[in-house]
Amino acid sequence: MLLPTGGGGMNSTMDDMNLIHQAQRHHLVVREIGEEIDLEIGPGDDDPSFSNNTLINVPPQESTAEDHDESKQMMIHQASGGNQDLLKTQPAKKKKKVVKRWREEWADTYKWAYVDVKDGTARIFCSVCREYGRKHRRNPYGNEGSRNMQMSALEEHNNSLLHKEALRLQMASKDKIVVDKPLYVKALMSKTAGSIIEAALKRDPHELEFIQYVQEAVHALERVISKNSSYVSTMERLLEPERTIVFRVPWVDDRGETHVNRGFRVHFNQTLGPCRGGLRFHPSMNLSIAKFLSFGQTLKNALSPYRLGGSSGGSDFDPKSKSDGEVMRFCQSFMNELYRYLGPEKDLPSEEMGVGTREMGFLHGQYRRLAGHSQGTFTGPRVNWSGSSLRTEATGYGLVFFAQLMLADMNKELKGLRCAVSGSGKIAMHVLEKLIAYGAVPITISDAKGYLVDDDGFDFLKISFLRDIKAQQRSLRDYSKTYARSKYYDEAKPWSERCDVAFPCASQNEINQSDAINLVNSGCRILVEGSNMPCTAEAVDVLRKANVLVAPSIAAGVGGVVAGELELKECNLNWSPEDFESKLQEAMKQTYQRALKAAADFGYQKESPEALVHGAVISAFITIANGMVDQGCV
Repeated sequence: MLLPTGGGGMNSTMDDMNLIHQAQRHHLVVREIGEEIDLEIGPGDDDPSFSNNTLINVPPQESTAEDHDESKQMMIHQASGGNQDLLKTQPAKKKKKVVKRWREEWADTYKWAYVDVKDGTARIFCSVCREYGRKHRRNPYGNEGSRNMQMSALEEHNNSLLHKEALRLQMASKDKIVVDKPLYVKALMSKTAGSIIEAALKRDPHELEFIQYVQEAVHALERVISKNSSYVSTMERLLEPERTIVFRVPWVDDRGETHVNRGFRVHFNQTLGPCRGGLRFHPSMNLSIAKFLSFGQTLKNALSPYRLGGSSGGSDFDPKSKSDGEVMRFCQSFMNELYRYLGPEKDLPSEEMGVGTREMGFLHGQYRRLAGHSQGTFTGPRVNWSGSSLRTEATGYGLVFFAQLMLADMNKELKGLRCAVSGSGKIAMHVLEKLIAYGAVPITISDAKGYLVDDDGFDFLKISFLRDIKAQQRSLRDYSKTYARSKYYDEAKPWSERCDVAFPCASQNEINQSDAINLVNSGCRILVEGSNMPCTAEAVDVLRKANVLVAPSIAAGVGGVVAGELELKECNLNWSPEDFESKLQEAMKQTYQRALKAAADFGYQKESPEALVHGAVISAFITIANGMVDQGCV
């Protein structure tokens, strides 16, 4: 990994001062395969996540301009040998212009920063915690200058220095295995397993989400690979998708203006049968996310009671604030390209983030028009045009059923337990609904702007009110205007609230290291993954060390797969909620037992925090790998 160097043109005195200054910095240890490298990051003095303490976040004091100069002078006196003599001959003078020092600091600090667009504005993001704003910048004028002067200086920096530094790093590192944002690479016990990750890094170095998911899978399979080395080549073959489709999606808005988005569909593996997987419409959608989602769906489908392959896809189109006409035109254009790869024996998409009844209806209508038939249709909500559907409830209900199975093995139940839930989409709302039915006390829900907490717990009447708020595209803050004992927190996550069980149901990597620490400190002992890969790699380590039991999404989220296949195979039956829930509970129980059995076969105790996570991956992988071996090199 290439460590960037400072800008040119500095004299030797400044080099010495920078070296000494750098020695005082915090460090981030990135674990490479077989080695550890210290990556220097900027002085996040007012960000607790840069603290060396792992379980205690103590906000450090902000240093003043005078303190900074004094510290520089102290470091100068600590230099040894010729450097000390050199510095004596050129004593550091207190700079009168604060702006000059600010520019030098930022030029040095933001070697490990990057620029991204948020809310239509280019922002400076910290490469370590991926946040921007006051947490990670020093006041460019110390305590001097008006707010307008400070913002002017910040804009000047955004528009010049940071962009140049990012471009310089990109050019200097073009021949290395680098990514736009730091990648946390875990140390593996087995060199053989490490070679799989190394190969994936060389092939797809910029696909962060995919590499992250591959690492977790390979980590779970270490004992399997050590017992059967032939699985190495099988795993390497599995990690290359069978088919990756990337295409443009032109569409016209209501004003007659033309737009172009990018569409994705990844057929990851069809060894066990035709593909099934979701479609996600979200501005952050890219090929890396499509691949990680389709890999996860492949494992999830292999763990389910059905023989299915895995796929996923979507577009960087944002359906929010779009009219029905605009969404329809986009969906029709999207399906114009994708329809040739779909079919009941090829691939059937289902709804995911940003894709609901409206979008699926438009997609299915265009597919039927182009293909000339509606055989198999799509999996997903079809309440108005193909009979009743319980698939939207299935995933959320299945998560709660899975949590109940885990608690039953501990001789406990959900009744009375405080549950923190993130997200406010279909899955999160149905998790709330089923938790209340089991007597639990769900206390939180969240959206993109913050989270809502009600210490009294939600009930069915409150959930109905929340649904009305979401249907009207209002803020969750409006809930606290009706229920005074509730509170809405801006730009925050619910993981610091006291809870027994957590249900992350928002998006990938929503729980970072500091969030995991907050969860542990808040008393959480079980985490049920409602979203795909909700925890960062660092967060996973924190939860495992704290013995928090984790139900992986590939096992706990099987409910959606079960409902979709029941709809396709027995679509003429009118399921009663009781009958459907009975079938769903049985499928979740089978999945739970399969994961535990695979874990036990490879030496993981049921009480281990790794048992369900590793057992689910092991069971799914062995099922797929055996099929791949039987079918030959295809």
